[in-house]
Amino acid sequence: MTHSSRAEGLRILLTVDAVGGVWQYGLDLARGLVARGAEPLLALLGPAPSDAQRAEARAIAGATLVETGLPLDWLCDGPAPIRAAGTAIATLAGDLHADLVQLNMPTLAATPHTLPTVAVTHGCVSTWWQAAKPGAPLDPQFGWHHDMMAAGLRAADRLVAPTASYAALVARHYALPRVPQIVHNGRAPLAAPGAGALHDRVLTVGRLWDRVKRAELLDRVAARLAVPFSAAGAATGPHGEHIDLTNLHLLGQIDADALGRQLAARPVFVSAASFEPFGLAVLEAAGAGCALVLSDTAGFRELWDGAAVFVAGDDESGYVRAIETVIGDAALRRRLGEAARHRAQRYAPQAMADGMLAIYADLLGTVVPGGRIAA
Repeated sequence: MTHSSRAEGLRILLTVDAVGGVWQYGLDLARGLVARGAEPLLALLGPAPSDAQRAEARAIAGATLVETGLPLDWLCDGPAPIRAAGTAIATLAGDLHADLVQLNMPTLAATPHTLPTVAVTHGCVSTWWQAAKPGAPLDPQFGWHHDMMAAGLRAADRLVAPTASYAALVARHYALPRVPQIVHNGRAPLAAPGAGALHDRVLTVGRLWDRVKRAELLDRVAARLAVPFSAAGAATGPHGEHIDLTNLHLLGQIDADALGRQLAARPVFVSAASFEPFGLAVLEAAGAGCALVLSDTAGFRELWDGAAVFVAGDDESGYVRAIETVIGDAALRRRLGEAARHRAQRYAPQAMADGMLAIYADLLGTVVPGGRIAA
C-alpha cells in the first residue's frame, strides 16, 4: 500500500492566519498532506492575505482556502469573539465534511467541537510574556487569554508542539496533565547553497519590533562590526509597537523569493531571540547553507546543537566575537554552513506532514504512513 493511499480522501480543516509564521507552516503542511492524498481545508483567520499569499495558497492543488473573517485571539480584547470563532470553526468543519480539525490557535478548542480535534501550539501571549518581561506578572488584560489557552489545551484530543523544549514549557506553564507530542516544523530550502565565494555580510530575520527578538542588542552589535549587518522584518507591530534601529540595514518585510536571494549569498545568519518555540527563519537560513550564530536557548540547542555557534543570553560582546570569528575563518564558516544544511534536511515539510498524519491516524484509529497500525 502506498503512502498516499493511507491518507486518501482524509479531509482536515486547518486554521491558518496570514500575519505570522503559521501561514507558511500551514501551506507547507498542506502541500505535504496533499502529497499523501489528503484534502486540507485552510480556514483563514485574522486579516485578509495579500494577493501573493492568496495566490500561493490557491496554487496548492487539492487544498481549499476558506477566508472566514474570524479574529485572531492576540488581536482581541476579550474572550467573546474567540468563543464565537470557535463555534463558527466547528460549524464550518461540519459543513465542509471534515474528518478532523487541526487548530493552530488552541484557544479555539475551548469551545466544544464535535469532530476529533488536534491543537498545535506555536506560541502564546502568556509564555511570550515570561520571556519578554522576566519576573513580571502577566498583565491582567491578558488573563482571559491565559484561561482560554489552558482550557483549549485541556479540551483538545491531541496536543502538538514544534519542539520538546516548548512542549515542556507549555505543559509546565499551564499545569497540563500531559506534555504535547512533538512534530518539528518543516521548510523546503528557499535557495540552493552557493558554491562560490562567501559574502562577508550578516543577516537576521524576524519581527524586529518584538522585544524577545533582541533587535536592539543586534543593532548595537552591528555598530561594532566592520561588515554590513542586514535585518529583514517589520519594525512596527500590530498594536503600534515600534523600534528605532540605526546601525542595522533594514530590508523591511520581504517575501520568500527576496529572502531566498538574500540567503543565496550565504551570509552569517544570527538570531538572538530569547523566546522562539521553533524558529522558521533559522531553518530557512540553514537550508541555504548559512553559518548560524544563535542565542543559547533550550529550543535552539535541541534543533541545532553541533551545527551552530551559540552565544549566551544578551552578551553583546559575545555576538561580536562569534560573528567576527566566523567571518574571519572561511574554512570554519563553510563547515558550519554545511553542518547547518545537513541538519536542516531533518526538518523537511514532508517529514512534518507525515508526523501530523501519524497523530491524525492515532486519533482516528487508522493506518499511518510507514505501515504502523494505531493502537
